[in-house]
Amino acid sequence: MGWLKRLFGMEKPQNAQVNPTPQAIPQAPSTSVAPTATQSIPPERLGLNGEYDQSGLAKRVALAFDQDPELEDVDTLWVAQTGSTVVLKGKVPSQEILNKMTTVARSVNGAIDVDTNQAAIG
Repeated sequence: MGWLKRLFGMEKPQNAQVNPTPQAIPQAPSTSVAPTATQSIPPERLGLNGEYDQSGLAKRVALAFDQDPELEDVDTLWVAQTGSTVVLKGKVPSQEILNKMTTVARSVNGAIDVDTNQAAIG
């Protein structure tokens, strides 16, 4: 099935990227004469196509797992995020697979840490 489909119920969007270029968020016009400012999207909130997404980091990690030929979908493991920390929770078949997932998750822009405290081997 794939990580993105199982976890988020979505097929890979066209042009989806693990580390996309952020889109600027236009700000409301201010009352001053200065031009309208733009605010950049925090890396952990960056969606698959560079848009703002509350679960952007988790979705991009799921996409990275899908794109890694060494990682198959482990249907007993879930990917979540708490701020810029990727949370892996559930069950994985081996420590080797968990280590690989941790390495892949850390390589995604915006991932400061990977929490595996809720992941069991077995």
